[in-house]
Amino acid sequence: MPELAKDLKPQVNQKLDSVGPSGIRAVNQKFAMIPGIINLTLGEPDFNVPEHVKEAAIKSIQANDSHYSPQKGTLYLRQGIHHYLMASQGLNYDPETEIIATVGATEAIAASLFTILNPGDKVVIPTPAFALYFPLVTIAGCTTVQVNTAPDNFVLTPERLEQVLAKEGDSVKAVLLNYPCNPTGVEYSKEEVEGLAKVIADHHLYVIADEIYSELTYGVDHYSIANVIPERTILINGLSKSHAMTGYRMGYIAGPKDFVANATKMHAFLVTSPSNPAQAAAAEALHNGLKDPVKMREAYQKRRDFMARSMSDMGLEMATPSGAFYAFVKIPASYGQDDQRFANEMAEQAKVGSVPGSAFGAGGEGYIRFSYAASDDDLAEAMKRMKAFVAVKA
Repeated sequence: MPELAKDLKPQVNQKLDSVGPSGIRAVNQKFAMIPGIINLTLGEPDFNVPEHVKEAAIKSIQANDSHYSPQKGTLYLRQGIHHYLMASQGLNYDPETEIIATVGATEAIAASLFTILNPGDKVVIPTPAFALYFPLVTIAGCTTVQVNTAPDNFVLTPERLEQVLAKEGDSVKAVLLNYPCNPTGVEYSKEEVEGLAKVIADHHLYVIADEIYSELTYGVDHYSIANVIPERTILINGLSKSHAMTGYRMGYIAGPKDFVANATKMHAFLVTSPSNPAQAAAAEALHNGLKDPVKMREAYQKRRDFMARSMSDMGLEMATPSGAFYAFVKIPASYGQDDQRFANEMAEQAKVGSVPGSAFGAGGEGYIRFSYAASDDDLAEAMKRMKAFVAVKA
């Protein structure tokens, strides 16, 4: 096997060299090596893809649909995205000029950031936040302005955003807003969204709205910021969470056509175009599967309630999730803020895997994240083990 030439080892993108691998994936891989562990680390739905969606992918393959699609994705898929956004949020995006089908929401976020940022720019990110955001901004040669939302019940308030922007100045180019939030599950109300939109508009900024969990809300309706400031919103979404299609890697961008024209170039440089069978499946889900997430959402809500009761029984504080499928839990006081030590010891001694909250930025320190997108039996056993562990360690 070849070993890289010694003189080439220093030849690496310095910005890439300055960021580590995904903290979530690293923890998952580490804990997966522990025999008998119940690993609640990854946000991976435990449901199967709906049958009619799978059939669409199979038919695409059987029809020899094997040639390059348009770079923005097939028109039928983009029409499906238009249909879904109109039906679910009342948002009207032109399939021809205002929508791009991407290789997952991950690529959508990367392409969007690389389209609007120049070296030296800053991006405001409320924390705790999905760990992917930070390295992408760094690789773009830019700086993240992390705003700890823990004191405000894990919500970025308009007042706090105004304070941050006053301090950081004109170098801030965008706010990256994820709601319902990974890792807290916190959803923003219509009033909170409208308040943030006003501040963003007053400061002439983009908002990158990662709304990948918009179909998974409990007792509240998701309200997209694109309803308020569509001229400033880069809307990110996809099929991974709503239809359990994580491995299909289908996401999308919707936004003003001038932005989309530039983002299409970046998207094409990164991936050329998405896979045809995955596009066929996504188009079927969006045209004919708008009710598919209901069963999953009902199951997740029951699991959320179970997790909340379990944490209460253990005397642990948990953020109140009104969306997504994560429990964000304050660790016992005896550990201080050392969430990594708590997660490691619980994995090794109780055989329950979680993600240290510090992986999600400064706002996550002192917490751990569980994914309850797991079977009821696994969750019940994991909470039984955790309760015994906490009783000894607290």
